[in-house]
This record gives sequence, C-alpha cells and structure tokens, in this order.
Amino acid sequence: MTKVSIIGATGYAGAELVKLLLHHPYVTLTHVTSENHAGKALSDIYPHLFGLTKLTLESLADLPSIAQDSDFIFVALPHGHAMKVGQFLENTPVRLIDLGADYRFKDTSIYENWYHVPHTHPQANSVYGLAELNRSAIKTAKIIGNAGCYTTASILALAPLVKAKLIDTTTIIIDAKSGTSGAGRSPKQDTHYPEFYDAFKAYGVATHRHTPEIEQALSLLNDTPIMVNFTPHLVPMSRGILATAYATLQPSINNSDITNAFKTAYGKEPFVRLRGEGSYPNTKYVRGSNFIDIGWHIDTRTRRVIVLSAIDNLVKGAAGQAVQNLNIACGYEETTVLQLIPMYP
Repeated sequence: MTKVSIIGATGYAGAELVKLLLHHPYVTLTHVTSENHAGKALSDIYPHLFGLTKLTLESLADLPSIAQDSDFIFVALPHGHAMKVGQFLENTPVRLIDLGADYRFKDTSIYENWYHVPHTHPQANSVYGLAELNRSAIKTAKIIGNAGCYTTASILALAPLVKAKLIDTTTIIIDAKSGTSGAGRSPKQDTHYPEFYDAFKAYGVATHRHTPEIEQALSLLNDTPIMVNFTPHLVPMSRGILATAYATLQPSINNSDITNAFKTAYGKEPFVRLRGEGSYPNTKYVRGSNFIDIGWHIDTRTRRVIVLSAIDNLVKGAAGQAVQNLNIACGYEETTVLQLIPMYP
C-alpha cells in the first residue's frame, strides 16, 4: 500500500482528493492537515464524509512526523505554500504532488512575475503534471506540479493542433468559463450568493495567472514561443469549466486534417472523450468525472477552427488529475479509482 498524506485537506480540491483516495485500493490515507481546523475530525468539517473516515486534522507544523509516515504528500493549498514542503522533502524519499502553481513552471522567473512572490525552490526536480502530455516524465518525478483547471481545459483543446502545426499560433484566443468552486472555499464578496446569483462576468482580462502556464505547454509542443489571449469568466454554477479556443487554420488545412490530429493525439487516452466535429461539449456531461470532452467546428468563411472542451474543475482540473498522476508515478493502472461516470442530471 502507498501511504499518502494531504496538506490542506479542507479546501474544495482537498476534499475531492480525500473522497477519491478513501476509495483507492492501493492507497492508505495517513494524515490530513488544516491550519484553521487542526484537532477537529475531518467529518466535522465535511459532513458528507461522516462514517467514512476517522481522520483527524493536523497542523503543517507536524510535517516531520507526517513525512515519516508518507510515500507521497499532496499539497492542496494556494501558491506559495508547496515550496516549503518541497524543500523539506528534498533529501527524503517522499514524493510530492502540488495542486497549486509552485512547481508548474520550468522558468521560475515567470512564476515570480505572474504570482508576485519569490520562488524559493528553483533547483527542484519537478515535472508538469498533465498526464496526456508528460506521462513518461511523471513516472519518475520527485515533484509533480499538477496542471491547473483552466489550463487543462485549454491546453488539451489546442495541443494536437499546435503540435501538428495546423494553426497560426499568433491567432490563438481562449475564452473560458468556470463555476465558482474554482475560486476556493474561503468566502469572497464576488462569489457571495447575492452578488453572484443571476450574473455572468469576465475577470483577470489579460492578467490571469494561468496564461503563462498555457503558453509554456503550447510553446514546448510547437518548438517556438507562443502567446495567447486568455479571458476567464465566472458563471453561477458550482462545478465545471467550458473553454472555447479559436485559431486561424494554416493554408490548405482541411476538416480531415483537424479530425486526424485529434484522433492521433487522443485516440488511446482513457480520459479524453472526442465528441467530434460539430459537437457541443457540456459541463453537465462531465460533472463529477475525470473526463475532458472535446469537440470542434470549422468556420469555412473565416478559416478558423473553434475547439470546445469541458471538464469538472475539481476532478480533471484538480484532484482527479492529481490521482491520475499518482497512479502513473506508482505504476498503478492509470484509471484506478477514476472510472467515474459523470453525475446526471
């Protein structure tokens, strides 16, 4: 059995991770932490776990004992926290999966420019944790920087077209919408029910921190620097992301080229469901699952391709992806505990 601990188990992504790991046949969940609720039963904070676990929340101050009792540690906290854990674990056999942004960037100066905090662990041996692109590197990585939610939806929508050089990469525009759980569990005015009900708004225009993460992945696939316009939106639902990506086709590229690129890239991927040309992925059809649904349309009038992708931001966009990375890193069947049928309606 693989012994696993979660730092930050009471956020939405942390709670989703607990739910998955409690059912994992090859994992023992040994420790869970929360600075705000240390000493309390996890099921007191999340009553949906009542009767399913007797775990008590601990403090991160107990990291030395937590590390001694863990093979893997997940960090489900905002950026800036995982670096401290990663540094502590550097000379131990314990491996780390960070659901935040601390280990997503090859160039830590990009992290510092967008997140406005110093990167204190630039020498880390980390790998970007998007399984469909980095499966072989994830297998042996000491630290896995779990891909973000918007980025998962956006990168996987565009990766086959960028890699095959079917589009003009200077024309990429990504318009993405997320449910409010992506903003975290801490109360905020913008996501307070009276403020947000019956509302639909953009935010972080030209400044959202997932922009350089998308650009990094696409640039590596295309072997040339790529910049994108990325605009996120909040919609009044709890879960889900729908990303719509636009790009101009290269000359002579046709519909079959696009279809073949997606089939070549994802035909054997267990969690990528290709809905095909002319389809309309919907967040409701992936809710509660680790799937990403992808569809595309060709606008012959403007010579643009429009790619639509839908994920559950807490599963494929966070906890599910983290477990997928754990399975790869441990040599388990990649779909273990992730064969989740979407909740419907």
